[in-house]
Amino acid sequence: MTTRFLASAALAIATLGLTACGSQSEEVAQAPEGITGLTVENARMILPAVSGNPAAIYLDIAYEGEKDATLAAVYVDGAEEAMMHEYAEKDYKIQMVPLESVALTKGLKVSFEPGGKHIMAMGVSPELTAGGKTEVTLIEAGGDKTTVTADIMAAGDAR
Repeated sequence: MTTRFLASAALAIATLGLTACGSQSEEVAQAPEGITGLTVENARMILPAVSGNPAAIYLDIAYEGEKDATLAAVYVDGAEEAMMHEYAEKDYKIQMVPLESVALTKGLKVSFEPGGKHIMAMGVSPELTAGGKTEVTLIEAGGDKTTVTADIMAAGDAR
């Protein structure tokens, strides 16, 4: 009988302990909005000439952050998928290849432009039309994000 009493008492104490833990509210830390020191300008999406093909996104970035960082991913509102690309020599010819990341160091200025680094947006929604706007989010390896508005342009427009 003493064993049952002790077991019941231990269970009651454990339950109270768990209840006390659950009653304390904990704040979840969220990644800050904006990559500190990153400036993005001249963002524009060029729609494909052929429906169903990827759109290209060009922009200019400058980084003046105190700590080195890495631009690791991109997100484009209204696209199923987005990724960074660049042109490089592969198999003795210049080809478009995935750009895994961009190292952000103080003083860096990089243009994502035709014939160089760029963002490809695949599965672009038909709701994105020339003259409109979309959001482009640059994501740092640590989770910080910077979102900018990109003008949407037709395939034949000046880039």
